[in-house]
Amino acid sequence: MGTGTLVTDRSAFSARRLTRGVDVPLVLTVIALIVFGLIMLYSASFDFSFNVYGSSSFMFNRQVRWLGVGILSALLLSLFDYHQWRRLALFAMLATIGLLITVLFINEIRLGASRSLYEGSYQPSEVAKLVALIYIAVWLYAKRQSLHDVSFGLIPLGVILGIIGGLIYLQPDLSAAGTVLILGGLLFFLAGADIKQIVLLLVLAVVIGWTVVQFSDTGQDRVSSFIAGLKDPTHASYHVQRSLEAVIKGGFFGVGLGQADTKLTGLPFAPTDSIFAVVAEELGLFGALVLMVLYATLIWRGLVIARRAPDMLGTLLASGMTFWIGMEALINMAVMVGLMPFAGNALPFISAGGSNLVSTLCAIGIMLNISRQSGESVRLEENDWRSFGAVIDLRRGNGRRSVSRPRRSQRANG
Repeated sequence: MGTGTLVTDRSAFSARRLTRGVDVPLVLTVIALIVFGLIMLYSASFDFSFNVYGSSSFMFNRQVRWLGVGILSALLLSLFDYHQWRRLALFAMLATIGLLITVLFINEIRLGASRSLYEGSYQPSEVAKLVALIYIAVWLYAKRQSLHDVSFGLIPLGVILGIIGGLIYLQPDLSAAGTVLILGGLLFFLAGADIKQIVLLLVLAVVIGWTVVQFSDTGQDRVSSFIAGLKDPTHASYHVQRSLEAVIKGGFFGVGLGQADTKLTGLPFAPTDSIFAVVAEELGLFGALVLMVLYATLIWRGLVIARRAPDMLGTLLASGMTFWIGMEALINMAVMVGLMPFAGNALPFISAGGSNLVSTLCAIGIMLNISRQSGESVRLEENDWRSFGAVIDLRRGNGRRSVSRPRRSQRANG
């Protein structure tokens, strides 16, 4: 056998090893979302980019550069053993808290908020969502045996979420703070909190949310505009009115790619927060449904990865990343059609914004690493649990989980 044949065989073996266990449907779905997003971003931003930056392709080119950073980060994280986050989560969280505090000191005000580190870019609140998910998942995994004790479960979790959410709220970024709190509560449930703790957490969330709205002029304005819009769409906020105008103009098949005029006549934040309205106007209900199907597919594959994860940590990470991306997409689209108060969430993979794009792709990279390890034999720690099977079955009367399915147990002991 020649040297060339050996080199070829080794290369093929290395390629198979790197791609072993990779969730191909998830990768294809993400690629479709990225391509869809780049096309729509250029269409939504060329006029804004020319008027603000002097080049019709400025925002598109910047998004492509951030996309390169995000893809590289995703590839590296897909090869990085997610169990290593047990050692790194604390340092990542401390660094993120430091960045959030730095934003407050820099105090670069744009559109009434201080969220960025330099000239409107590098928003730590987007990174904080990802890091908070990782830290909370690692913390819940470490405390899994004592979560039913309020002093070891609910109270410490509340402190963790309070610090992160409070720093983000001070920017102010109500939507990002709310996202962190909701995801933290969701992971707490998936980790095995009992019904009493879940009810208490929901009550606290409602009380805290109501209090924030009462003391926040921005929150009060958004809620009042939302209620008025539900009663009569003509009384909704200007932003929602223009978005609904774009949706109505789009009809079923849209006015054609690049042909929308609402983005040229005052639709606020067309390349960022309102890009779904541009999608609905140019591609119509059909294009909007295609986008929704892509998000639904991503959520499906994410939950499959979470269900097949080798251990509780993998399940928490994969499910948290999946629900985060799905929730951001749902909130953005619901806001644009007046079904939720204005939140300012980016539409994942579609909206302009490097911080959100890179953070989202990092989440995909972590999910792919969990997928790659799902096919490997692992030995579960005593009293560990198997992903969503126990959650779906719910806790028994004594608060304990049902026994894992035999198929999982056999593979774990193999």
